[in-house]
Amino acid sequence: MQLRYNYRAYPNAAQRRALAQAFGCARVVWNDCLRDRKQAHAAGLPYVTSTELSRLRITQAKRTEERAWLADVSAVVLQQSLRDLDAAYKNFFESLKGKRQGQKVGPPRYKSKKDTRQSIRLNTNALTLTANGTVYVAKVGDLEVTWSRRLPAAPTSLTVTKDSCGRYFLSFVVDTKPDILPDAESETGIDLGLSAFAVLSDGTKISTPRFLRRAEKKLKRLQRDLSRKQKGSKNRAKARIKVARQHARVADRRRDFHHQASTQIIRDNQAVYVENLAVSGLCRTRLAKSVHDAGWSAFVRMLEYKAVKHGRTFAKVDRAFPSSQVCSACGFRDGPKPLHVREWACGACGTVHDRDHNAARNVLFEGRRIVAAGRAKTQNASWSAGKTRTKVPAQRGEAGSPRKGQTTQAGIPSL
Repeated sequence: MQLRYNYRAYPNAAQRRALAQAFGCARVVWNDCLRDRKQAHAAGLPYVTSTELSRLRITQAKRTEERAWLADVSAVVLQQSLRDLDAAYKNFFESLKGKRQGQKVGPPRYKSKKDTRQSIRLNTNALTLTANGTVYVAKVGDLEVTWSRRLPAAPTSLTVTKDSCGRYFLSFVVDTKPDILPDAESETGIDLGLSAFAVLSDGTKISTPRFLRRAEKKLKRLQRDLSRKQKGSKNRAKARIKVARQHARVADRRRDFHHQASTQIIRDNQAVYVENLAVSGLCRTRLAKSVHDAGWSAFVRMLEYKAVKHGRTFAKVDRAFPSSQVCSACGFRDGPKPLHVREWACGACGTVHDRDHNAARNVLFEGRRIVAAGRAKTQNASWSAGKTRTKVPAQRGEAGSPRKGQTTQAGIPSL
């Protein structure tokens, strides 16, 4: 399986200029190739192949006066930008044909130099892990990196990213073997909510930290200061970075909370079942800010890939399953209830239920039924349910923290 490991990098002034040039060149190649394909489609011409685009927009463009500065950056960066465009088109075409699961994917769009997030991708031909702890990037130099933990194996690719508040990160994709944990006796169903972030079927409640709500007072003050600055001024740029840093702190705290909670759940349970919520629909309601603050989708994705990594069973229960309407004691369906009803008594057996705990128990029973019926590849369940050794693509977010009892080792692996 593939995992992604993120590390903070601290380039010097010359390296920041070289990275800015690499970001710009990758963006120009992307936009030039995208423009050629759009113009060919509008004119009714055949689809322009990657080989032709590489010859026109990279090899020959370097010899022209208008694009001579493309030769100042590594050719790997330019070729990888073209490969990323091919991948974007492939995802778009597969989404149109119905071969790609999930939400519909739109066509590739032009990139702007005003985007607050810039990135380039490199393969092993353009990077080297040095013995002194730095990472050499072609035509950039040796980047100082804070190694919070060791890489488990040699990286297969590297993404250099500059975020909205000016921080630089190195994201390594590593091929690793699953770290199978000892079998656990318990299984759990999870009901995600807003009053409590998650309620497990054994009655455990994980409280909602509400990171965004707690930071709103400071964010309002910073955004007021930003709105008073003149557009295009240096003071406005400084104020924008302050707002971006505050949002980054909120996102970092939320991500750390998700990692800790998901890792603990995966360690303690052999099977994990969760409801497949319609988050995109809930984000269009009056609860949108609270739903975004909770970050359910990111949490479920962490549970999914960690289940594969550690040999656990993971399944999603369909969102249409009436987990809040069915009595978990006798199975009687008591009908829908408004959100303000947090406790209710079953009309058949008289059992008094906590709404969230009852829903978590029902998710557990339904998840067991799905796995027992062998429906791991249906829409109701994750493709990884029961398949602990399946090859998994690297997630967008970085891998979780090391297991308890293991000290974090600084440095890089001996290659």
